[in-house]
Amino acid sequence: MLPKDYITLEQQYSAHTYHPLEVVLEKGEGVWLYDVAGHKYLDCLSAYSAINQGHCHPRLVKVLVEQAQQLTLTSRAFYNSKLPLFYQSLCETTGYDMAIAMNSGAEAVETALKTARKWGYQTKKVEPNKAEIIVCQGNFHGRTIAIIGFSSEPQYQADFGPFAPGFVTVPYGDAKALETAITPNTVGFLVEPIQGECGVVVPPPGYLKKVQQICQKHQVLFMADEIQTGLGRTGQLFACDDEGVRPDIMILGKALAGGFYPVSAVLADKAIMGLFRPGDHGSTFGGNPLGAAIATEALAIIREEGLIENAHQLGTYFQERLAEIPSPYVKEVRGRGLLIGVELKPEAGGARRFCEALRGRGILCKETHQHVIRFAPPLVVTKEVIDWALERITDVLNMK
Repeated sequence: MLPKDYITLEQQYSAHTYHPLEVVLEKGEGVWLYDVAGHKYLDCLSAYSAINQGHCHPRLVKVLVEQAQQLTLTSRAFYNSKLPLFYQSLCETTGYDMAIAMNSGAEAVETALKTARKWGYQTKKVEPNKAEIIVCQGNFHGRTIAIIGFSSEPQYQADFGPFAPGFVTVPYGDAKALETAITPNTVGFLVEPIQGECGVVVPPPGYLKKVQQICQKHQVLFMADEIQTGLGRTGQLFACDDEGVRPDIMILGKALAGGFYPVSAVLADKAIMGLFRPGDHGSTFGGNPLGAAIATEALAIIREEGLIENAHQLGTYFQERLAEIPSPYVKEVRGRGLLIGVELKPEAGGARRFCEALRGRGILCKETHQHVIRFAPPLVVTKEVIDWALERITDVLNMK
């Protein structure tokens, strides 16, 4: 089949919920992707930061095959031999007491919301059904009904209401606005340390530290959605580490299983997570032995193969070099580690045409919020590959 045949087939049978670039991929290795016609591309999206360890990492392939041949699913009706080891590795790596394993990032966010509400009622003693959670404008936390209900993107909400109550929105990066919005019913503040889907928006220096202090002052749980920013992407284990901030609730996903399997998790200390009782929450697939085995190895790869350090060093280099490109279209280059956004001026005509041109030069990335090109290669990328990419990016950012 030709690439156009695959595209036609998908458009015929799939709901049209995405607008992909027209490339049909069939193989991945490290930072490289290959399409059905044999063309080679540098992956500069990393499946929205789920492929921090690189495509088809040999260690993850080995664990996947071995565990798939042994045991894949038991449900949580029984213990399995892999989940306890995953929890131990996850908690020792992150410094939290306890965790709940789920599947998708949206499930993890929903779990965190439930956790905050339960804590609010049982510990803070908020009046029943009055709990409020504060969120930020420009947020992206998933696609469930509850989550899109507090999105500020009109398309995410259109024709999907009514939505769940109990959420209050404040401007991102504005600590004073957060404190003003807090009431006796506020149980949590949910925030992305860097807003990825909004265009790689980095808050002002000191924002996260101020947020933490405000939450502690008012007995509000500080909840960090590090699904996209965590596990090395920003040059630290977590983006919050850049300000020395430890959230009360940490939300992880994406790279937690290296792109091999959907695994997400919510972490907190026992005073918060210990409030759950059997029957309060669950998931048939959450914590299954296949996902747990893969995620345990994925964490080990991040620790043992220097991916965090590589993201810090090469992310700084990549961002500085991008900022030096003399393009009439570039408004700003921003980001942290290997999560970088290049915002274009309105007269550039949108970011998609530049992403399509980059595809023609062997680089795959995706526009976000119309005017931003996001560059987020796997954390195993090398300086030589970045230099190779910079030549092509420079050409594209100067095209007519």
